[in-house]
Formats: sequence, C-alpha cells, structure tokens
Amino acid sequence: MRVGVLTGGGDGPGLNAVIRAVTKSLIHQCRAQVVGIEDGFAGLQEGRVRQLDWRAVSGLIHLGGTVLGTSNRHNPLMDGEEGVQRVVESAQALGLDAVVAVGGDGTMAIAHALWRRGLALVGVPKTIDNDISGCERSFGFDTAVAVATEALERLQTTGQAHGRVMVLETMGRDAGWIALEAGIAAAADVILLPEIPYDVEAVAAVCREREARQRFTVVCVAEGARERGGDVVVQEIVAGRDEPVRLGGIAHVLAAQLQARLSSEVRATVLGHVQRGGAPTAFDRVLATRYGNEVANLVLRGEFGRMVTLRDGAFTSIALDAVAVGRRCIPPDHPLLRCARQIGVHLGDAGG
Repeated sequence: MRVGVLTGGGDGPGLNAVIRAVTKSLIHQCRAQVVGIEDGFAGLQEGRVRQLDWRAVSGLIHLGGTVLGTSNRHNPLMDGEEGVQRVVESAQALGLDAVVAVGGDGTMAIAHALWRRGLALVGVPKTIDNDISGCERSFGFDTAVAVATEALERLQTTGQAHGRVMVLETMGRDAGWIALEAGIAAAADVILLPEIPYDVEAVAAVCREREARQRFTVVCVAEGARERGGDVVVQEIVAGRDEPVRLGGIAHVLAAQLQARLSSEVRATVLGHVQRGGAPTAFDRVLATRYGNEVANLVLRGEFGRMVTLRDGAFTSIALDAVAVGRRCIPPDHPLLRCARQIGVHLGDAGG
C-alpha cells in the first residue's frame, strides 16, 4: 500500500503530530509506504512528494507548523471538473492507493470532490477555530486558547497598573470559541462573540462601573464580533483563497467606540497569527496523535470518503459532504455561556 499525506488550508499547532502518527501507524500495522505531499493540493497536482519513513517523522510531535508545507491559495475546484480531474490523474500517476487530507472545511470540500471522482481519500479535521461541523474538538484549538489566555493575563497586569481598558482581539472568524474559552480562563470582564451582537453602551457601562471600583477592565473580543445592527470588520478581501474575506480590526473599532464614552484610556491589541504558531500543548499533541492513528485505521479498513471526528468524547467518522453543512458556532444555550453570565462576565448584550 502506498499512501500520501497532505496538509491543506492554514497552518495550526499539531499538524506535525498528525503526520507522525499517520505514518507510524501505517508502517507499524501494515508496512505501508507513506509519502508526504508538499504544499497541499498544489503539490498533489504537481506531483511534489517526499518519502516519509520511520526516521523522517521521528521528533516531529512537538514542532509547530507543518514540515510538508501548506497552501490556502490553490483550490482545484475553482477550475471546475478539469481541475479536479488533473489532481486525480496526478495521484494515479504517483501510484497512490489512498490520500489522507488534513485541513478545515475548505480542504474537506475539495477532498469530497476528489473522492467522488474516484480518489480513495480520508480526512482529518484541522482548525484552531474549533468550528468544523460534526467535530466537537479539533487539534490546535487548545494551543490557541492557551496563547490567548496568556496574552489576556499579561494585558490585565499592565491595564491594572495604568487604570486602562485593555481590548484583545482573537481569531475565530464566525465562531467565538477561542474568545469564550480564553476569556473565561483569563477572567476577562467582557467577552464579545460573533454569536451575540454587542451593545456598545452596555459595554461602556461595565467599563465605567469598573473605573470607579477597580480602575481597569479587560475585554476579549472575537474577530467576527459585530455591534448590534452593524457588520463585521473586514481587513481585506483576497481572491483565490478558501476564505477570501479576511476579518480583523474589530478591537480597534471597539476601542474607539469606548474611548469616546470613557475617561479611562483604552488600548487595543490584535493577537493575530501568534495563535497559530509555535509548539502545540500536551493536550493537542495527544489529540493530534489520536486523530492520526484513527485516520490510518480508516485507510486500513478501506472506509474512504469520510473524515475522522470526535463526538461525545469518542472517535468516529462522518461523510466528507457532512462537513460542508456550515460552521460549528456557539449555540445560545451552551453551558459555557450560562457559566460566564452566572459568574458575572458581561457578554456585550443588554442582558449582560
């Protein structure tokens, strides 16, 4: 058996741990020949691969990024059936019996199209945003939350020293999981999420109350958050990518809104790609290893056209087309939202 492994879309902590686990599982269980496909689907179409043996993947578990490289610019679906067919023919020319694709919903959409054209393919969910449909926990998310939590704690100390309102912007696009968990973990006073449009007057009222009582306020805002009745803040639009609309800048917009209403100084920090880089946490290393092992078992069982996933605390798999039904956002009745409200965290709406 000859199996190819690729990483598509954005990078994230834990990708190398998946590559390592897939390779070692297939070699150990059936002496498979494993090759790494460089730069995602672009490398698959162009036939750029490298041998992955036991030694090549040893020592990867703690490394950030991906040793195979990745790309969110190359989408064969944009070239229609002709683009899909070119990738399938390239995989056949490489002698691949199966392909393991590690990525987000865009990667899974491409994988599904290739599977329908006859390529034996399985997927592994990857996103720091934790927003893949049908998956309750993706690797890389825990690391992103840990980074955001540390940043919030650092902002709290400087905010307390100067009596400032400190606003931190996290990633997450249309889902607020990073902001919610990091905000709770770092004891943020206000957490603003894409799922709950905020009332700037209500947020300002919290800051004014804290001005008189504790001098400082820490606000954690997800990049996809928006004012009630307003739109998300768009940094730029980049054509030809899986996610052409790049969000960013809500922290600065919110800081300006609050500064006009407060006597305290307001400062904004955009955390950005710091959340994506660096070594994965121990939790993410274990989770990524388990994902890699489970997807290798899908290959060995011949269960193609599926993505390994985590549901109700157990590993299972779902059809690739089920991943494209929409993003996994925070439901209004989620226990973490209830917990945040009950411990006094303000979520930006009039209800607190």
